[in-house]
Amino acid sequence: MPTSRERATGRDSDDGRGGVDDSVRALLLLMPRMVSRVKKIPLPEALSSFSLAPRHLSLLSYLLFDGPMTVNELAGRLGIAPTTASLLVGDLSRQGILERREDEADRRRRIVAITADQQPAITAWLAPGAAAWRKALAPLTPDQRRMFVDTLLAYEAAVGDEERD
Repeated sequence: MPTSRERATGRDSDDGRGGVDDSVRALLLLMPRMVSRVKKIPLPEALSSFSLAPRHLSLLSYLLFDGPMTVNELAGRLGIAPTTASLLVGDLSRQGILERREDEADRRRRIVAITADQQPAITAWLAPGAAAWRKALAPLTPDQRRMFVDTLLAYEAAVGDEERD
């Protein structure tokens, strides 16, 4: 039977065996530390003069890991409107970080890519995070890794649902 404290806080009692609420508590305490550490990853010297923000991280990650793509493809992957993606690409293009070029297969389309000059610096910026994720995920089985990623995606969606309510 739940104690009065458990009823008041909505926490389940599991004698330390990993109930949902114990996991929620651990994650609520962990997430701010993780975000703080990620924010402290310094920009490489070559990128320090640019106006880069966390919103650019995902866009640059897609281009670095998946290669050049159209603005519409970027928008779809980022889950944002094409006009928003176009604004981000335009901003980074003006700064000399991205380039837009004609698609050889369809000259009406424009392909977005990281400039050759900035590729090493972008790689250096993203490398510490990628290395940390590799270290954390390597001991897991493929199914465990998929479950972990799916859980983070479900959390992101749930937070988004809460913001809309």
